[in-house]
Amino acid sequence: MDKRTAEKYREAGRIAKKALEKASSMIEEGVKLEKVADKTETIIKDEGAQPAFPVNLSLNDEAAHYTPERGDKKVFSKNDLVKVDVGAHVDGYIGDTATTVDLGKNSKLVEAAEMAVENCLEAAKPGVFLGKLGEIAENTIRKKRFKTVQNLGGHSLGKYEQHAGTRIPCIKTDTKEELEVGRAYAIECFATNGSGKVIEGKSGNIYKYHGGNVRDRTSRKILKVVKDNYRTLPFTTRWLRIPKPRMRLAMSQMVQKGVIKDYGILKEKDGGQVTQHEHTLIVTEDGIEITTK
Repeated sequence: MDKRTAEKYREAGRIAKKALEKASSMIEEGVKLEKVADKTETIIKDEGAQPAFPVNLSLNDEAAHYTPERGDKKVFSKNDLVKVDVGAHVDGYIGDTATTVDLGKNSKLVEAAEMAVENCLEAAKPGVFLGKLGEIAENTIRKKRFKTVQNLGGHSLGKYEQHAGTRIPCIKTDTKEELEVGRAYAIECFATNGSGKVIEGKSGNIYKYHGGNVRDRTSRKILKVVKDNYRTLPFTTRWLRIPKPRMRLAMSQMVQKGVIKDYGILKEKDGGQVTQHEHTLIVTEDGIEITTK
């Protein structure tokens, strides 16, 4: 990783951190999710970056992949457990960070995910096995008497790639893959009082261009906006200034054809509450640098 690339990762991380802090401070009972999402994404743009993906505001048994639609009436409620996942990119280089805001009495579950990430970051260095980091995360959460969400975890980051091919498990595995110098990673852990698995549910209003072309005018218009502005990164219909009826029909058709991937909301299999924590790091010859702290 050259100095210019590293600096872009640092700047993206700084902006993602600032946006996450603002989002977290806004989450209160009665506040609209759309208001928080819009304000958070505006901060990212005002700071000179672009959202790497729509702000995720996932509630309670939802682990990830929900963002409000334009005109969404949903508000935060008493006792909600809110996962806030924010990404910013500078010329495609991403800062990805997340936390959990507790409007109820789930402080121990929140702490479990936070400590899992912090313990992984303490152990992270060039050459460490990814399975070892998973073991650390799993043991940390187990000691708090909760379970790791075993089918979620961290990931490598690439230019215009939020998930760049390498998965960092949150459970012990025998993988010999290592943290590599010159690469960027998101260390991400989820804790639950449920079964420890998530399943995909209904659409969370997050999409990604998957490949291919379309014929009808509205679909072509959508794809042009997506390709010009978001490339291979996730987007949301909230960002598209197209009348809802036409947009929904076009999006549905493109999802059916496989041109657009629809990210379903990830929900805990047995309805357990879920918490999340995440930081981005770059690996250097001397160790690691956390960009989102």
